[in-house]
Amino acid sequence: MAKSAKWIPEGHHTVTPYLVVRDAGKAIEFYKRAFGAEEVMRMPGPDGKGVGHAEVKIGDAYVYLADENPQWGCRSPQSLGGSPASLHLYVQDVDAAFKRAIAAGATEKMPVADMFWGDRYGKLADPFGFEWGIATVKESLTPAEVGKRAKEFYAKMAKQKP
Repeated sequence: MAKSAKWIPEGHHTVTPYLVVRDAGKAIEFYKRAFGAEEVMRMPGPDGKGVGHAEVKIGDAYVYLADENPQWGCRSPQSLGGSPASLHLYVQDVDAAFKRAIAAGATEKMPVADMFWGDRYGKLADPFGFEWGIATVKESLTPAEVGKRAKEFYAKMAKQKP
């Protein structure tokens, strides 16, 4: 008889992103090169091929992923024409991490810059259809400070022509 399990696996957090991708094996290799991911486990798909479920660890967080399987309702961003979800990754050196991800095959969506909320931040797209915001905290600001800076930023943006 199996022992009673904890309500959450050791080392996990209460929310874990689960990515459905086209060719999860390639995605795992990309995440290793781009973000220093560590492959924790991989199970084959129902036909014994591909990836039915895998877990990688990036920093202190787990990300689950699997190959798309339309007959089970699991489709990748490529099949859907994009993804409404993105991931946010905090790193020690955003500039170095951003360059590493681009070198691994990511596409720049927004260059790294200092942001009004106190982070140095950039955005990229992985080859599997997901966008990643990558950041390093530069300043710890209060909500009031962020609000003041946001108001100033949005006012400045409103004055610019499209």
